Amino acid sequence: MDDWIARRSQKRTSKKTRFNAGTIESHFQRDRARVIHSAWFRALQSKTQVLGLGESDFYRTRLTHSLEVAQIGSGICEHLRATTEAEEHKQWLAPSGLMDAACLAHDIGHSPFGHGGEVALNYMMRDSGGFEANGQTLRILARLGEYSENSGLDLTRRATLGIVKYPGFCTELARYSDTALQQDHSLNLDEWHPPKGIYTDERDVLQWTLEPFSSRDREVFLSTTEPSKNSHLKTIYKSFDTSIMELADDIAYGVHDLEDAVAMSLLSPRQWQHEFLEPLQQITGNPITDNADFYTENLFSGSNKRRKHAISKLVGWLINNISIIENKEFDHPLLRLQAQMAPHAFEMLKLLKKFVMHEVILLPELQALQYRGQQVILKIFDIYLHNPERLLPGDVYENCQENDNPNRLICDYISALTDASATRIYHRFSTPSAGSIFDRI
Repeated sequence: MDDWIARRSQKRTSKKTRFNAGTIESHFQRDRARVIHSAWFRALQSKTQVLGLGESDFYRTRLTHSLEVAQIGSGICEHLRATTEAEEHKQWLAPSGLMDAACLAHDIGHSPFGHGGEVALNYMMRDSGGFEANGQTLRILARLGEYSENSGLDLTRRATLGIVKYPGFCTELARYSDTALQQDHSLNLDEWHPPKGIYTDERDVLQWTLEPFSSRDREVFLSTTEPSKNSHLKTIYKSFDTSIMELADDIAYGVHDLEDAVAMSLLSPRQWQHEFLEPLQQITGNPITDNADFYTENLFSGSNKRRKHAISKLVGWLINNISIIENKEFDHPLLRLQAQMAPHAFEMLKLLKKFVMHEVILLPELQALQYRGQQVILKIFDIYLHNPERLLPGDVYENCQENDNPNRLICDYISALTDASATRIYHRFSTPSAGSIFDRI
């Protein structure tokens, strides 16, 4: 276990520090504390989850979403502790501090303006290593975070492993279409969604994270899908902790986005009936079909309490349909053990996410907000790229001068902005009446 509570900074110093109680759990409690007290985490309160900030006081931001993922992740672990009989499975289930750290940090690398901003940054970084939110998360935790000069937030090795959702490199996974590569797509970025992975700049971090595994386990873990024309390669495997975190993220994303949409009257009972309940009848054993009147009446009652009651029952049912399986491809328990949702529950959750995607997220009104955010990102990146000495903050410009890939540092700076701060910068550069000499850069 000592291998998994190691920190990267320990390779650079002989200094030993005592943790709160001197226990293994206390190391993970420190991981959680470092995430919570990080400025990168606090910035999530002003970053879009799905709906644009300022449209309502009700719905979720990246911060509230991350808090809910952490609660669900801990709930999954407690459910598995209570239901699994294998001692090895219980032994390797994440302590609360570890699962909280992984879940709270899972979105810390997201750019302003949600996934639209992510695509815009990836387009601007197309010749400089790309941009992907999960890759940026690892970069913050291992490089940019404020708790260590050279090791970012300097989390334990196991916490770092738990956050790596896609153990492959964006530049090696990328397969963009010929039309995307040959044309200027700044007005339409549909073909510039990034591959899911990390940056080659963090190759050493991934190597350090996987160090305790056997060479065979490492080789299999880094496997990808077979190449396909005009379709990005995908990584195949995740660690045990990551499999729990990702299920918690899927539940929070699907169920709570439904709650937001209903609360803001973006979904009607008719849409719910025809676009979700009718297709759901093909999935046997789900609780909604068997209790359609209860869910419909409570979700659309107009009562916050009744709506929350329905949402809570749905979340609980999904958690109770998760179990531990073993992937015999691996020897080490952190790779061999996996959390898996029962097929009928997983199919229902996929249908729910598809329903919210088509009926809410793809609405032209919502897509207009996303497009506007993309144009803000493209504009300020282009301005900084061509005027670095004049307009970049002094410390960012100095670091660019010393770096082989200065575009990456500009990208780091812009991706750290909130929706509001990115918009202010855009107006300062583009709107004649906006901005003042007294505005801080």
